[in-house]
Amino acid sequence: MRYWLFMPPVELAPASGRPLVVMLHGCEQSATDFAEGTRMNRLAGDKGYAVLYPQQSLRTHPNRCWKWYDPATQRGGGDIALIARMIRNVREEHNIDPRRIYVCGISAGAAMAQILALTHPELIAAVGMHSGPAFGTSRSAMGAYGVMQHGSANPLTPIVKVLAKDPWFPSMPAILITADDDKIVRSINQIQLVRQFTALNHAANLTPLPLVAREFGRVSKQHPRKNSIQIRDFSAGKSILIRSIHIERLGHAWSGGDDKLPFHAKGPDAGKLMLAFFAKHRRKV
Repeated sequence: MRYWLFMPPVELAPASGRPLVVMLHGCEQSATDFAEGTRMNRLAGDKGYAVLYPQQSLRTHPNRCWKWYDPATQRGGGDIALIARMIRNVREEHNIDPRRIYVCGISAGAAMAQILALTHPELIAAVGMHSGPAFGTSRSAMGAYGVMQHGSANPLTPIVKVLAKDPWFPSMPAILITADDDKIVRSINQIQLVRQFTALNHAANLTPLPLVAREFGRVSKQHPRKNSIQIRDFSAGKSILIRSIHIERLGHAWSGGDDKLPFHAKGPDAGKLMLAFFAKHRRKV
């Protein structure tokens, strides 16, 4: 599997090593498309993060889609095993802080980010999902489409299996971003992802905090009022373990990305939102 690695200036490297963000592209994207569209190299570089971009092979899928619906992949095999091995190699070769490795993605890449976090909690400190489907209930491409459109009939069943397999599963912080105009991965998936991560973090006794709404964008004749972003947090003490973000009038696209590229659109900067969330979380070694 090919990958691209961005490294910030040497002088920004702390003694404990650099934090690392793993970015997983969506279908019909390449790693370089994703890097350019999200502007993550600039955003992360300013904070001293390294950024790793694995790329799905055209031989594996003609549209570079990650096969997140494949049963072997959902168990941690296939491309997940390759990406985990890649992370370990980069961690050892480039002085990466093992407590601060984060993974995020959009669409199929978001699904892979969740699977990586669930199957390799010893690697991942927090996960970010943008426009991602619910985990673990599809077994085919057709089944995956059904989940993307209608959600899962039993969204908690795969989480119960994860916890049964590993009763000592650590807490897994998650930032989840969705849009109300997404026709490819419907917002029912966001509701179910919140339920999945709430169940996964049940030992933390999460407290839902009041909904926060903010306006963004400009008014026009076509849109006489500003758009809104709604944020719902779930806390464990002073720590926010789950952050659910709903963005108005956004389609199936990375919010705040370069809208000259497909699957990127103007809006609140998802990269900044994810990096701010990740900065508050470290994996316990």
